[in-house]
Amino acid sequence: MAEWREQTRMFDSESYHYEYSTLFDLIRLAKGKEQALIIALDHITDVGNLGAVIRSAEVVGATGVLIPSKRSASVNEAVYRTSAGAVEYLPVAREANLATSLKRLKDEGFWIGAATEHAKQDIWQAPLEGRLVLVMGAEDTGVSRLVRETCDFEFKLPQRGFTQSLNVAQAATAIMYEWLRRTTES
Repeated sequence: MAEWREQTRMFDSESYHYEYSTLFDLIRLAKGKEQALIIALDHITDVGNLGAVIRSAEVVGATGVLIPSKRSASVNEAVYRTSAGAVEYLPVAREANLATSLKRLKDEGFWIGAATEHAKQDIWQAPLEGRLVLVMGAEDTGVSRLVRETCDFEFKLPQRGFTQSLNVAQAATAIMYEWLRRTTES
């Protein structure tokens, strides 16, 4: 990760310009690693959620974040601040077609898992070890149909309370820490 940071200055605090990575950058960074995590965000439009997810992903040692180029929040000053500067350490790739990008990641040996309230299995049975792409959907619409069809498995976070769900950043953080726990123990 430090090698990538030294080669690329992603965020210019003077003009708030962000230079996105590509899917191939993420693949290169994960090359040869048995444990690698990429967070794919399916149409997350809230900059606060994007920044919080980036921050959590950087803290757990994820390889990067993948977002679609349309109908998605962009990395801007608000995302920079919400991420506590994590966008300087963690690459965010922006690609035209998320489903196609996920298929490419499958070809590179990643398992694709979607967090969705519609899943039958909960997180405790989900195979979250190894090379994983965690797909999180928008709070109002969830993971889109085409993206869900690309996934290898789906899972949900169990809940006991009455509130419908966590917000996407909170849910992603909980899931990322479960990935970290499992990959640290193995």
